[in-house]
Amino acid sequence: MIMKHIAQIKRNIEIHSNKRTRNILEGSYKSIFKGRSSNFEDLREYVVGDNVKDIDYKASARANKMLIKQYKAEKKHNIMLLLDTGLKMKGDTSKGEKKSEVALMSAGTIAYLASKNGDYIGASFAKDFFPFRLGMGNLEKILSIYEKKVNVSSNITLNEKLTNILKNINRHMIICIITDLEGLDNIEENTLKKCMAAFDMLFININDAYLTGDRGLDLDSNLFIPKMLAFDPKLKELEIAKRQEIFENCQNKLKKYNIELEDIGSKQEIAQKIIKLLERRKNASIS
Repeated sequence: MIMKHIAQIKRNIEIHSNKRTRNILEGSYKSIFKGRSSNFEDLREYVVGDNVKDIDYKASARANKMLIKQYKAEKKHNIMLLLDTGLKMKGDTSKGEKKSEVALMSAGTIAYLASKNGDYIGASFAKDFFPFRLGMGNLEKILSIYEKKVNVSSNITLNEKLTNILKNINRHMIICIITDLEGLDNIEENTLKKCMAAFDMLFININDAYLTGDRGLDLDSNLFIPKMLAFDPKLKELEIAKRQEIFENCQNKLKKYNIELEDIGSKQEIAQKIIKLLERRKNASIS
């Protein structure tokens, strides 16, 4: 299998981050899951973000590099990618990049780290469901099919998908939801409450381009917004205020259930924003 998307994810991380950032990114992922067992598995090289209490100083001295103890419970987690689809994903982000591409790369980055860590990856989008499996080949398949179907409309909402997962999957998992402001706003609080009783959840909001400005496009009609509206300063002010209000309401809804959210608008931001997301999740699990 040609690993086109895996190669793109690796290249994006390398281009937009230095070695220290890459180490933090991987270390942040490894450190957010608590409750490991005491069954020692093996040693691996220390990365920034690991618990210093797990450093094996004798083995580190012998190997002349910092080594950390790895435990069996660190090895396998179930990561479910819940990805938004539909016409709205054809739009641009606030940074002028395709929402569908930023969504794919954001989901792929978290799943790439999980796959490197030996975790199981599953996914759900449109009418497709992918059971939990290991390996980069599984991740490449998921991302390749998502790329083909991201702009295909589905009658099933994210809220309905979460309800279906609750009914049909009886195992602990970390659900990574990649959506936009509309998707965030439409997920019901009662659904979040039920999900958090059974799973861990992380949200990524792929933000939208503004209707006001020189490239405002109405996706339903495939026509650009008339200039008399697109450059109206009062309309722009109202649009910014309304979006901020909805976003803050969504943040407050998620905070009530200790769910972390990050806002992403470009591929360049992905590595740093995911570090922030994972670090906040780690801190929330400690408190």
